[in-house]
Amino acid sequence: MASNELTPEDRELINSRNRAHLATVNPDGSPQVSPVWVDVEGDLIRVNSARGRVKVRNVERDPRVGVAVTADDDPLRRVLVQGDVVNVTEEGARDHIDELARRYDGTDGYLGMTPGMVRVIIEIRPRRVTRAGG
Repeated sequence: MASNELTPEDRELINSRNRAHLATVNPDGSPQVSPVWVDVEGDLIRVNSARGRVKVRNVERDPRVGVAVTADDDPLRRVLVQGDVVNVTEEGARDHIDELARRYDGTDGYLGMTPGMVRVIIEIRPRRVTRAGG
C-alpha cells in the first residue's frame, strides 16, 4: 500500500531507534546511499548531517531522495519513502543531533563534533510512502 502521507505506525517506526538509510543522486546520476539518524516533525522527515558531506551537496543540487527505515526487531517491517528535500537549515541542527544521539547512542549528546563542523537538518516532504511487513 502506498500513499503520500505518513501513518502513525510509520511515524513510530521512524521516531524509534531503527536503522535508516538516505539515498541521494550524485552529479553523474548514480545513487549515493548513507546510513543516517532520522525523526519526524510535523509532516517532514528530518535527517541530520554536516556541511561538506556528499549527501548534503547532493540534496542541495537535486532534492529527490529516498529514505528507508527498517525495524531492528523485524527486518521485514519497513517504511520506504520517496520524497523531496524542501529545506536544508543550520537552525537548531546542533540541538537536533544531540537529541538524536541520546536516542540512538544513549549518550548525553553527539560525540562526533569536530572543530569547525557545521551541522544541518535536511527536511524531506514525502511524495510516496510504501510500507511492508509487520
